[in-house]
Amino acid sequence: MEKKESNYGICGIYCGQCPNGNGRVKIIAGELKRLVDTVRYDWVSSVVESFKFEEFRKGLEWFADAQCPTCLQGGGAPCENRKCALGKKLESCLLCNDYLTCKHTEYQREWYPFVVENYARVKQVGFKKHLEEEEERAHAGIDLMGHLERRCCKVVKLDDK
Repeated sequence: MEKKESNYGICGIYCGQCPNGNGRVKIIAGELKRLVDTVRYDWVSSVVESFKFEEFRKGLEWFADAQCPTCLQGGGAPCENRKCALGKKLESCLLCNDYLTCKHTEYQREWYPFVVENYARVKQVGFKKHLEEEEERAHAGIDLMGHLERRCCKVVKLDDK
């Protein structure tokens, strides 16, 4: 499998729809960093003891400087998907007949259940056409946020001093 310039994850997630892969996290963190520096929110730590402004600022700095280069370029979370696909000489796990039962894609199927539809779509129209469709969806503004927000967003309360 040769290394290609592409915006998809081997696991079946389309990186162009991921806020880490499409640069959305980097942009928003950079804007928030600029805002808190401009407004000078460093005083918050003296009012809310549990809030550590310097740690928060370091986190913003990291997110503002980082963008996932996509797994085909060596980025993304560490996973076994790349090793497995490389071993089978597959461009994507979506091309593997074991996708729906493979232990390596269990996380994707659990957290991103739409990958099962992606797998079926690849079977129907082929991998290249599926990627073209996902790119069109990304350009239309479709991303993973709606799915992830419902599953992951939580209310966090800070203890007052």
